[in-house]
Amino acid sequence: QEELVESGGGLVQAGGSHRLSCTASERTYGIGNIGWYRQAPGKQRELVVTITAAGSPNYGSSVKGRFIISRNNAKKTAYLQMDNLRSEDTAVYYCVAAQGTSREVWGQGTLITVSS
Repeated sequence: QEELVESGGGLVQAGGSHRLSCTASERTYGIGNIGWYRQAPGKQRELVVTITAAGSPNYGSSVKGRFIISRNNAKKTAYLQMDNLRSEDTAVYYCVAAQGTSREVWGQGTLITVSS
């Protein structure tokens, strides 16, 4: 069973919106910060956004003002609302969560393709 289950990948038109979600499994407890990184073809993985358990976000500069992260702690789920998508947002998006103080849990990744 995957520890983080991601959903919402797909094909989106430039200028459009899309939403990703990331849910921690029942056996994945003690989740602190949670968020997304992404990796485009031929590029390094980069921060999209993370959010603390208290709800404080940290956005990467390339998505600030266009993406919004939220979380529902009772559902152990984070959401990423992506607006005004651009072709350069095309990437595999990886959910990541901090478990306790010393462990990171990564999702398998979900592909977002933005067509121009």
